[in-house]
Amino acid sequence: MRRLQYFIESQAFGVCTMLGEKLGIASSSIRFSFIYLSFLTFGSPVLLYLMLAFWMNVSKHLRRERSTIWDL
Repeated sequence: MRRLQYFIESQAFGVCTMLGEKLGIASSSIRFSFIYLSFLTFGSPVLLYLMLAFWMNVSKHLRRERSTIWDL
């Protein structure tokens, strides 16, 4: 079961996991809240999720450390 959960989280950007770690809340409760809000608001939290995933990806590339000065 853990391997399935890891596979899904790695393919789904890890936004809920990151929010759970930052806020100290279980990531499963954040996922359920996200799903319920998506149904209640006709999918508008999906835009928020995609914006957070994009921001996480950009910040990861900006913080990446280079091993030498010749790395691009």
